[in-house]
Amino acid sequence: MNKQKQVYNNVLELIGTTPLIKLNTITEAFKGNFFAKVEGFNPGHSTKDRIALYIIEEAERQGLLKPGDTIIETTSGNTGFSIAMVSIIKGYDCILAVSSKSSKDKIDMLKTMGAKVYVCPAHVKADDPRSYYEVAKRIHKEIKDSVYINQYFNTLNIEAHYNSTGPEIWNQTNGEITHLIACSGTGGTISGAAKFLKEQNPNIKIIGIDAYGSVLQKYHETKVFDANEIYPYRIEGLGKNLIPTATNFDIIDRFVKVTDEASAHTARDLAKTEGLFVGYTSGAAFQGVKQLHEEGEFNSDSKVVVIFPDHGSRYMSKIYSDDWMSEQGFFDSEHSPCKKVVEHL
Repeated sequence: MNKQKQVYNNVLELIGTTPLIKLNTITEAFKGNFFAKVEGFNPGHSTKDRIALYIIEEAERQGLLKPGDTIIETTSGNTGFSIAMVSIIKGYDCILAVSSKSSKDKIDMLKTMGAKVYVCPAHVKADDPRSYYEVAKRIHKEIKDSVYINQYFNTLNIEAHYNSTGPEIWNQTNGEITHLIACSGTGGTISGAAKFLKEQNPNIKIIGIDAYGSVLQKYHETKVFDANEIYPYRIEGLGKNLIPTATNFDIIDRFVKVTDEASAHTARDLAKTEGLFVGYTSGAAFQGVKQLHEEGEFNSDSKVVVIFPDHGSRYMSKIYSDDWMSEQGFFDSEHSPCKKVVEHL
């Protein structure tokens, strides 16, 4: 790579070193300073590029992968896209077990990237043979010379963010960060970044964002897995119906739960106020920030970093579709559809 001329040998060299962008308008009434770590600037448009490259290259170092082998993964869409992208460059086949909750945009992109996609029902138990966890395990057993990434239970997921995301945030804030706020799905992003940041300053508060219908917050508070917490929700890539070992619950100070509806509107508000076209989970992350502000969590000295995991283009058929929002009952007197500004001549 020629850094001076910004000429790269392939797309994988663009992974990481994403920008930290100050939020201004949407935080105008908040105490403190707020910054978004915008992971949509990765070439695969999400933070999952980091773990895909790191885990695959670690498998290569260990001699577990050779060109022509097959990489298998469970994904809500973003990890799958990143793995498919890395597989293209490195010469691997790619098979993905995808949740039916994933947007059509994501599934279509995975197919476009040459991946073989199995769409699995979202609202079944994790140990159900139809779940995307079990489907991926079965395919891995059936295919010789295959590697199962297994992001939910792979400590390399944490390592990837410990070695990249955490140091980037520390350096970009000159070590002045007071709060890290991130959604928790597999937990790799928040756990890895938090581990690095807490080593630099143990007083940094780490706050995870969870969904209603997920077990993570209650497990963090009680260390009890409560199946009664589980019910269907719409946000992709956030929350879980199992306990991922890629989540270090001990390093997270607390969790905040957000709703599907509020998160969708907050994502749309970020586009209108900050010009940031981000995904559903990013809306959830900032919705958590709003709720923390209302609780009085921040003061004038707060320097808050919130991770926006992916790009809004993956949700055109969902939160950025007025039809979908209407179907969910998400429009009311406060929130109305986008104004019709297109005229046909």
